[in-house]
Amino acid sequence: MKSLYQILGLVVVLGATACTDVLDRTPQGEYTLENFFQSEEQAVQSVNAVYNQLRQWETHVFSFIGMTDIVSDDSDKGSTTSDGFFLQEVDQFTHTPSNVAPAAVWSGYYTGIFRANLAITRIPDVPEMDEGLRQRLIAEASFLRAYYYFNLVRWFGGVPLILQPFPDDFEIPRTPVDEVYARIEADLTFAMDNLPASYSGTDIGRVTSGAATGLLAKVALTRMDYDQAANLALEVINGGEYALLPNYSNIFTLDGENSRESLFEVQAAAFEIGGGGSQYNEVQGVRGVPNLGWGFNRPSDDLIAEFERGDPRREATILYVGEILPDGSGIVEGDENIDGERFNQKAFVAEHPGGNGNGPGNIRILRYADVLLIAAEALNELGRQEEARMYLNMVRERARGGANVLPDVTTTDQGELREAIWHERRVELALEQHRWFDLVRTNRSFEVMNPLRPNFTANKNELFPIPQVEIDLSEGVLEQNPGYN
Repeated sequence: MKSLYQILGLVVVLGATACTDVLDRTPQGEYTLENFFQSEEQAVQSVNAVYNQLRQWETHVFSFIGMTDIVSDDSDKGSTTSDGFFLQEVDQFTHTPSNVAPAAVWSGYYTGIFRANLAITRIPDVPEMDEGLRQRLIAEASFLRAYYYFNLVRWFGGVPLILQPFPDDFEIPRTPVDEVYARIEADLTFAMDNLPASYSGTDIGRVTSGAATGLLAKVALTRMDYDQAANLALEVINGGEYALLPNYSNIFTLDGENSRESLFEVQAAAFEIGGGGSQYNEVQGVRGVPNLGWGFNRPSDDLIAEFERGDPRREATILYVGEILPDGSGIVEGDENIDGERFNQKAFVAEHPGGNGNGPGNIRILRYADVLLIAAEALNELGRQEEARMYLNMVRERARGGANVLPDVTTTDQGELREAIWHERRVELALEQHRWFDLVRTNRSFEVMNPLRPNFTANKNELFPIPQVEIDLSEGVLEQNPGYN
């Protein structure tokens, strides 16, 4: 695992100009930072490398799940007590600056940012390149940089804002939160203006203008800029590019990938030779035969109780011991060493080439249902209750699937409607790594978590600690978050 400062040091060494005749010779048959950006193909490859980081262990696998779902009231660590104990510390709010999880995501996300910065700064100088493709690739990298920073700033608060692959100074302090968000918004705005609405063929899965607009709406909601959140969400809704799938459970199958409900998802594929999958599915998979997963991210009793009677989404979200696996290949067998064992069904994938570590399941990052609920929440805060109810009830109508359950919400009271929207976000997006961020942005983390996890401390645990290894390597330039010293 490389820290931010180790990453920066490595790339500067790679990019340094040697002084001797021997070292000045261009390596034969090798790419360097000096000879790489020479063609359209290489420009595309550089942006593909930014996407590739989305599948990596440090970015969207073990620690990511721990710092989004397991830390929240939606799930418990799962597996056995001693397995992945650093996530048990996150689950119980006993983690310190030396915990593995914050250090892992910090490393993974800054690697993605370095790759995005490299593409953004070098692609403009690629010779003999189609100008439309040039702008599109820069916009894709800008979107991905914004996404990486969005998660970092929500986890840690102010973080070093690095916009060049080779900064002049390694002693980089934390940038104020408002400045980080200003950069995120600028990158997403550029992406909105320079990305296509859709792709075809092998380009399906690349970020679109709709993805940028939807993510910017989510950023605005996080910042409590309800006018902007509503306007951007409505732009997506009224654009007609996206729609809810008729069957909720189909969203999370391989056939449901890159559907009309998807604005942005991490692409994964299980090739025989590997290289295209991730361990996102494996770490949440059923323990033991027949699924051979690790059993982390156990749906909590509290989440189960949140579903209304008869809500079909509960069965589509939670896989119970004794239940037939979604692909019909066997029955979920329990482990006598684990109490209340159950699993995240949304992460289930059938048997595939390369073993479970080569998981083919795409990771859903932003769905149309999320955008509808962003619109509902923002409109309700603006006093536009009738419109807010309409978008909320669209999500509930799809969820009920024609059954006599989940009646429309009819209240016109702003407070009651707010609670209804928050409830809907929880059950609609359960175990999709949104819950913790929702609790923090709505200032409910202490109210919700302290009764369940008495170690939760207000004005501390809303943020994760800056990794101690980063503070040490910065020689104290990075300051720790309150309460972790």
